[in-house]
Order: sequence, then C-alpha cells, then structure tokens
Amino acid sequence: MKNRINLQKVWTVFIEKKIDNIISKIKKSYEHDETAAHIQKYPLPSKESIIKILKDLFDIIYPGYFIDEELNLSNVGYFLGHKLSNILENLSREIAASFRHEHKIDTNQCELCDESLEKGIESTLDLLNCIPDIRRMLILDIKAGYNGDPAAKSFNEIVFSYPGLHAITVHRIAHNLFVKKIPLLPRIMSEYSHSITGIDIHPGAKICENFFIDHGTGVVIGETCEIGNNVKIYQGVTLGALSFPKDKKGALLKGGKRHPTIEDNVTIYSGATILGGQTVIGKNSIIGGNVWITNSIPANSKVTLADVEKTIIVKKINN
Repeated sequence: MKNRINLQKVWTVFIEKKIDNIISKIKKSYEHDETAAHIQKYPLPSKESIIKILKDLFDIIYPGYFIDEELNLSNVGYFLGHKLSNILENLSREIAASFRHEHKIDTNQCELCDESLEKGIESTLDLLNCIPDIRRMLILDIKAGYNGDPAAKSFNEIVFSYPGLHAITVHRIAHNLFVKKIPLLPRIMSEYSHSITGIDIHPGAKICENFFIDHGTGVVIGETCEIGNNVKIYQGVTLGALSFPKDKKGALLKGGKRHPTIEDNVTIYSGATILGGQTVIGKNSIIGGNVWITNSIPANSKVTLADVEKTIIVKKINN
C-alpha cells in the first residue's frame, strides 16, 4: 500500500513537470508570434453576444415566429421596447469594442472610451432605424421564394425553414453595418450564418430586391459582387474572384472590384461558377448548371454546358 502511494506521488510530480514544460512552450509560442494571440489587451467583441443580438433582431424582423409568447396589438409595443433596449445596450457595446481595437485606442484610457461608445450608439440607432426598410426587402425576398419554388406551401414555411432566407436576413443586417465600416461584427455575423446554412455571403456584397436562393448549400457570394433585382440562384453557385493581383513583394492587393455583376431577372442554376470583377451577366439571362464563366454574357442569353462537346454554348433567348 505504501509503495503504491509513493508511486502515485512520483507519477504526480512527473505529470506536473511535464505540464509545466508544455505551458512554458506554449507561452513562448505566444511571445514569438502574436498573430493568433490576444493577451494583455481589452477583450474583443463577443461572438456569443453577437449571435444573441442577431436572434433579437430576428424576433423584431419576424415577430411571433421564434418566441413562445403570443403577440397581439396590446403587448407588441412592450415587446418591441424590450427587444430594442436589449439590442441598443448590447450592440452598442460590441460595436464600441470593435472600434476600440480597430483604431488601436490608447490602452491607458478607460475600458470603453467615450468616442467608441458614441460610435457604437450612433451605429446601433441607425441600424434600428433601418429595420422597416430591411423588413420591406425581406418580405419581397419571402415572396420571391414562394413564387420561385413550387414546393413552397406558405410564407410561414419559408420564414421557418428556408436556409436561403436565413442567410439573406443576416446579410441585410450585416451589410448595413459593413457599409458604415463597422469592424469585425459584419463578418462575424456572416460567418455564423454560413456555419448553420452552408451559404457564404460576404457582408460587402450588394444585393437588390426579390432575391431567392433555392436549396442553398455551397453558395458563395464574394465581397464586391453586385446582384440586381429578381435574381434566383441554386445550390453550389460561386460568384467569385478570377485572380488576385499582387504588389511587387507578392502580397495580395486589397480592395477593387473582384467579383461579378449579376443584372436584373437572372437565374443561375446549380454548380455554376462565375468569376471576375469585370464579368457582367446581362439582364434576363439564364445560366445553366456547372458552367464556368469568366467573360461577360449579353442580356437575354442562355448559357448551357454541352453534354458531348463539354463546351459552353450561348444561345439567345427568344423574345
């Protein structure tokens, strides 16, 4: 029994030394390169808080859908007041934190300086003020989904269960913050939506009215993509960059138009890949499945992949 106790002590000391050695190595890796370390700095915006804020925004945009309580004209004002107050407090704080880190505000100042808080409150109020217009666009997106999908039985079904609507809802919120140059938050929102829908829409993409993503898995829409009215796309579609220009040192050049423009009334079928900032898909065109496009397509065109020749054929649609 005594030998067993002694062995346990020896083993415990051995493990502690090993753990101390591992801790020392990991700490040195932090000191060697701070790229993926955030130490001795104020906390970054909270991903968990941002997800909760999105859920509160969903409750305002789609009242009565994702809550247990029953809403009516008597209590909806109280409901909105409660939700808006929560969003104002929480989102203002997260935006302030993002500004503080983006602009490297002096760490000797208070945890959230007045300038950052003012920007947070101002940006949050502006977003909340835009909710009626965001709802107007999303209602059009719901109707586009209902009219564009013969399997859709009701508007409620689309709101509850269509990943495309979830993705475009988050996008219209995130894009509002993106154009105001809010750091970090828009991308956190879009990547959260990406993780649960399989649809990757960069918050910088400009998407007009009556937009419908059918099925949706694997859709990618790049930062500088511009999408017109009444556009419908299917699963696996990529609207991406053709190439990445570099400087003399080989570093990627940021900014510039890198992703395609999709004009009004275009349908893009599954698996299609459309690349390049100078690529324009003309209005009223149909892009067939699995095509690869790097040049502009004129209006009123139909693009298909020939089964035998494996070449892209462009045909004018009969007016």
